[in-house]
Amino acid sequence: MPLKTDIEQVDQIISRARKAQAEFEINGSQELYDKAAQAVGWAIMEPSRNKELAELAVSSTGLGNVIDKITKNHRKTLGLLRDIANIKTFGVVDENPDKGLTKIARAIGVIGAVVPSTNPIATPANNIINAVKCGNAIILSPSPKGVIGCARLLGYIHSEFSKADINPDLVQMIPAPGTKDKTQRMLEKTDLVIVTGSQNNVRRAYTSGTPAIGVGAGNVTVIIDETSDLIIAAKKISASKTFDNATSCSSENSLIIVDAIYDKFIQALASVGGSTLPQSMENHIIDRLWENGHLSRHAIAQDARTLIDALDLKGDVPENTKFICIETQGIGEAYPLSGEKLSRVIALYRASDFDDAIMKSKKMLEHSGAGHSIGIHTNNTNRAKKMAMTLPTCRVIVNQAHCFATGGSFNNGLPFSLSMGCGSWGGNSIDENLHWKHFLNITNIVCEIPVVEPLVEDIFSDYWSSVGK
Repeated sequence: MPLKTDIEQVDQIISRARKAQAEFEINGSQELYDKAAQAVGWAIMEPSRNKELAELAVSSTGLGNVIDKITKNHRKTLGLLRDIANIKTFGVVDENPDKGLTKIARAIGVIGAVVPSTNPIATPANNIINAVKCGNAIILSPSPKGVIGCARLLGYIHSEFSKADINPDLVQMIPAPGTKDKTQRMLEKTDLVIVTGSQNNVRRAYTSGTPAIGVGAGNVTVIIDETSDLIIAAKKISASKTFDNATSCSSENSLIIVDAIYDKFIQALASVGGSTLPQSMENHIIDRLWENGHLSRHAIAQDARTLIDALDLKGDVPENTKFICIETQGIGEAYPLSGEKLSRVIALYRASDFDDAIMKSKKMLEHSGAGHSIGIHTNNTNRAKKMAMTLPTCRVIVNQAHCFATGGSFNNGLPFSLSMGCGSWGGNSIDENLHWKHFLNITNIVCEIPVVEPLVEDIFSDYWSSVGK
């Protein structure tokens, strides 16, 4: 019997997903959708499985570290399940008699999701939970290095589905080996595609002809101003930058430090493991952090010791170094340190004052990371508002460890997510954290109500009094 072609394989998977989704929706209820979401959550959060999945993620991709991935898998999933616990996603979700409107939640159908190697377990779990919570089936296309971990995750999900009498065909993946042709077929034939990862994949999704949600590139810049608590800021930056070896798109990539506290803040960074190198070593770092124009696999998402070896810094930094800070000035294509580094390396910039820091931040975002997020450590509450009003960003993170805060946290109000929409600035269709509502269609029942029609003068009276008729 001849082997199925790549396209036939994908078509068969999509066909099974469509059948399973139709049955899931026809027999649907809020209780069923919630049970499916909780089954996926427990599949990844059960401690022994979480540990195994984290170990697989690190061993297969070579990125991050096991302890932090365990934490990420647990907290991101727990936070998401908290967020959606009381959300209605089946049947009537809102009634407004005054407007004669009743909103009915409807599943989208079959979701296609492209997931990155940096978060090969937490990101697909997040997408799967949102998908089934809203009555959908989902098909994953993992990165080549993430195939093993994704397959193991799906095995655990199917085991939980078996206990809950839920069809395993609701959650599938493109079979290995992954190819561009297989992924492209999935992009073209599913009902909605969700893409987290390379901007090339995001562009392919937006041009696939299928409704798409892609997220923009991260290149987080954080301002430290003269009013901030320097030690607290340094501790939060250290915790964020080192978490999972900076695999997060929300890890700090550049710090813009107001000149009045620059030297003191360098000392604060040193106290938490940040070793600062002078600008004279800028080319030394660039030559080793990038190889032939691409980030070096020997340096990205590695622990401190491995990074120090890869950057040839033995003897140049203290033994207790947790991350590298390199002083620099240039911003733009000709200055690689002003971009995303996906490693425990932070570029340091001086600003004469807060206004200068704003100008440098704007230039940084326009170069890379527009729309994603920016941070500030300050005790002046008005400064975050100025940043939000003037910079091309969808999030201003205030006095927080950036990578923990941007994707939702138990101490802020953002939804838990691993995919941050960047709005029009980042070339995205959403400007908020990807969450459950992006996995739903809403049907409106529209009933007649008493006429509500204003007089012309009710609308224009203020305008006429200001400029005349």
